[in-house]
Amino acid sequence: MTAPAATLVATDLDRTMIYSRAASAADPSDDMLCVEWLDGQELSYLTARSAELLRDLTRRAAVVPVTTRTVEQYQRIHLPGGPHSPAVVANGGTVLWDGTADPEWIDIRSRRMARDRAAALDEVAHVLFTGILIGEDTSWIRKRRIADGLFCYLVVEPAEQPADALAILQLWAGERGWNVSQQGRKIYAMPNAVDKASALAYVRERLIAEDRLAPDAPLLAAGDGALDAVMLEAADRAIRPAHGELHQLGWTSNGLTVTTVSGIAAGEQILDWFHGLVGPVPG
Repeated sequence: MTAPAATLVATDLDRTMIYSRAASAADPSDDMLCVEWLDGQELSYLTARSAELLRDLTRRAAVVPVTTRTVEQYQRIHLPGGPHSPAVVANGGTVLWDGTADPEWIDIRSRRMARDRAAALDEVAHVLFTGILIGEDTSWIRKRRIADGLFCYLVVEPAEQPADALAILQLWAGERGWNVSQQGRKIYAMPNAVDKASALAYVRERLIAEDRLAPDAPLLAAGDGALDAVMLEAADRAIRPAHGELHQLGWTSNGLTVTTVSGIAAGEQILDWFHGLVGPVPG
């Protein structure tokens, strides 16, 4: 019988662990491994060394991918050391066990949203998609998406985005039990009841109950965006890359580590950091 893991490692994916070619800041000749494809086209990568580090880390700790991606978007990714179960997707809206959504967590999440009396998704999406709070010109909005029936987001052209657009949306949403954040070209509107830290706490409890994680196992976490902040704050130790939304904001918390490099090299440094804190393979 395998001993319970002594450490819980939670990591964001995009621009933390995996990178598009554009976000990687890597030379085209660098040794990178593709981990995501769509319609035959390569989308996301990590370095070859990161792949080996992640495989080894999965043997030494309970590694939980934690992402804002929808279920469908997450299932395009094939991480080294996988398949990883559980996984937290849709910013904590869904917890997957062996690829299947956990019905108990869905019930807990629904009760949290009802308790908050948050505005309906349709109302928030209408305001976000039409831009009615910002002005008649919405040419800066390139795409409008609803994700897994939980939240919505825009894909925008930042250079054309009105300077006060984000602040206006944040104020409006904040009065209705939602929050708005921007990560690169995406502006997310998310109900406050849906967050990565709450889902991760639920995952931790279940892993302990199933004797897959030691009750005193520390939580290590990594992420680059504003939606990762609650997860990083909840962790015993946390790290973020020297790029992304949190870096632009100069965000910090007690004991936070920041990588000394950016781009895809930061993903490798994050894995080295995890390895330095995780013990040997459980007996």
